[in-house]
Amino acid sequence: MLQITDDRPTLVGSRIRMEPLEARHAAPLWEAIAPGDITKWFPYPIRSLGEMETFVADAVAQRSAGTSIPFATIDLLSGKPIGSSRFMNIVRANRVVEIGSTFVAAAFQRTGVNREAKLLQLAHAFDVWKCNRVEFKTDSLNEKSRAALSGIGALDEGIFRNHVICHDGRLRHSAWFSIIADEWPACRDRLSGQHQ
Repeated sequence: MLQITDDRPTLVGSRIRMEPLEARHAAPLWEAIAPGDITKWFPYPIRSLGEMETFVADAVAQRSAGTSIPFATIDLLSGKPIGSSRFMNIVRANRVVEIGSTFVAAAFQRTGVNREAKLLQLAHAFDVWKCNRVEFKTDSLNEKSRAALSGIGALDEGIFRNHVICHDGRLRHSAWFSIIADEWPACRDRLSGQHQ
């Protein structure tokens, strides 16, 4: 059984801090990603401050319900929020979690920030919670995300067809990836040694 004793952890790396997501993060997160299409592959993209406020409020409600542990990703140099990610779809009986709802401001993409975030979250999942498996899901059309997940050592497990109904009615096929406990040491080395 997965024992989560702290549903508001703070994870600190060399470039970022992942702190519990709160309503106060909504405006600076929108400022960080506006007006681009950073979340265009989300089933419900964030295209306004109001939608960011809803995204954050939903995440906070999920934390209260025990189904999600959301983070604001903070740039240590500036102290500003630059993205978000969360643990979600937590299956305590099987010691399985998903890392998802992840976005990073365009200015911080391909700088190593996302890799450090994944390293911090995976270390927490495997080393603190002793997870058996960590999952990732992305739109099958999102080649950039799929390549990034393969690049950190996650195994492509295939496509779940007609998995999600998107905001515009499109049926999304989702690409599923995973890392299991036995693979974590090699994945950790890969994440620690590469900064792209």
